[in-house]
Amino acid sequence: MRLWHMMKSIRLMLALVAGALLFLAPGTTAVQAASDAEELVTTARFSLERFIEDPEELPINDYLAKAKGVFIVPTLVKGGLLLGAEGGTGVLMVKGSDGSWSPPAFYTLAAGSIGLQIGGEVSEVIFTLMSEDAVAAMIASEFKLGGDLSVAVAHKGAGLEASTTTNWKADIYAFSKSVGLFGGGSLEGAKIFERTALNQEYYGGSPTPEAIVLERRFSNGQSDKLRAALPQ
Repeated sequence: MRLWHMMKSIRLMLALVAGALLFLAPGTTAVQAASDAEELVTTARFSLERFIEDPEELPINDYLAKAKGVFIVPTLVKGGLLLGAEGGTGVLMVKGSDGSWSPPAFYTLAAGSIGLQIGGEVSEVIFTLMSEDAVAAMIASEFKLGGDLSVAVAHKGAGLEASTTTNWKADIYAFSKSVGLFGGGSLEGAKIFERTALNQEYYGGSPTPEAIVLERRFSNGQSDKLRAALPQ
């Protein structure tokens, strides 16, 4: 009976992962895409505020203050039984020379792995981009974590301490809050790619990530609260 319940939970987690990877896939209506994009911006703000306001959380404020950019994934779902997968859609913002944050561009993170693993996990993840190279790579299509750039994971769970310090040696730091249990798998090799449909429906027209986060030629007032929540 316990094995049956375990298998049922695993199937549920794999279904959630599949949903995350197919989130707003081609064929989604424009109205639904715009609605989901706005909801994603709102949940990203809530996630960011939880990280910042938690006095016992990892020292994310120090990293955000020095970051060149930030990628917030409010719901990253992992699940697996030998074959693992993880995915989630988030928003990228870049800090300007004046310290202000750009409007968000939409990206999805997706990864898979094969190995001895079982279980499931739902996380909120914030990636702080500490170098100009990290920002440029993130904006580029099909960016792969752990490729040419160094990535450090700062995880805090039950009984776990922060695994990084403010030494600023990595190009990217990943901060996570997790619910559940997952053995095996890693963000190494995960791909991050642009969600063109979300960007188009959120801003109208045909905005590129560069036009949104670097040139700032597009805006949507719905993201103002999220931008204001980031330290300048």
